[in-house]
Amino acid sequence: MNNRKISRVLKSQPTIEGAGVHLKRAFGNANVNLLDPFLLLDDFHSDNPDDYIAGFPWHPHRGIETVTYMLHGNVKHEDSLGNGGVIEPGDVQWMTAGSGIVHSEMPQQTNGLLRGLQLWVNLPSSHKMMDPRYREVKNEQIPEISLKNGIKIKIISGEVEGTRGPVRDIVVDIQYLDVTVPSGAECEYPISKGYTAFAYVLAGAGYFDEVKEKRIDEDHLVIFTDGDKIKITADDASMLVRFLLISGKPLREPVAWYGPIVMNTQEELQLAFEEYQKGTFIKHKVDGVHIDGGIK
Repeated sequence: MNNRKISRVLKSQPTIEGAGVHLKRAFGNANVNLLDPFLLLDDFHSDNPDDYIAGFPWHPHRGIETVTYMLHGNVKHEDSLGNGGVIEPGDVQWMTAGSGIVHSEMPQQTNGLLRGLQLWVNLPSSHKMMDPRYREVKNEQIPEISLKNGIKIKIISGEVEGTRGPVRDIVVDIQYLDVTVPSGAECEYPISKGYTAFAYVLAGAGYFDEVKEKRIDEDHLVIFTDGDKIKITADDASMLVRFLLISGKPLREPVAWYGPIVMNTQEELQLAFEEYQKGTFIKHKVDGVHIDGGIK
């Protein structure tokens, strides 16, 4: 088997989104050619309510899936499908915007630590205008397996040693794992050849290739070269290294992207924004009643 090497390391960068949420962007629009089919990964992480309390009020999406994974704190969500609820620690919200959805994500706390991650996954041209759908996965529904040397893996999507994650039948073939490797332990993990793969370090530090030339710390993203497997070793000086390990099959399609809308052509992009302004953006039905506008 061919070990993947480190292609690039990116440090997440501070930015402000929504109504004034301070977050760290691991990758985004500037990196669109590096991580196909993935578009963006944001890490909102603060114990200062001024950094997060304004939240993400009602806004549209089309042409993508958004995957929100909460680690600490609670976020209330509502959308134009009629869904609503609270994403709690360990929960995942996997939303397929498809032809168009409008939603809001608002913190449900005024103090304490709030930490979550949101991943954007591109949809292929054949599914850009599919019906929107929404999946809420509770923490207790996400299996965690233990491997040798104390390694633990939470499986959100994909399969590890016969255990499958709860998010299935998704458009793009994606594996989404939350991996913890204790101090000094090594983890070798197979990844489909030809698939884009990256790791984002949540806590601790480690080495993300077999030569161990560069220690990767928290808030850094590792993009891997192609190959059949990766090798990760937790740094001896750290208690552990915890990271997201995410891989997916590239789409290899043109990307036209502005703000919350991602299409294949500039004409499709322009049409989406024109429809939003005209009130014809939403195409789906809620409880048998067609919504002709943006926000219900």
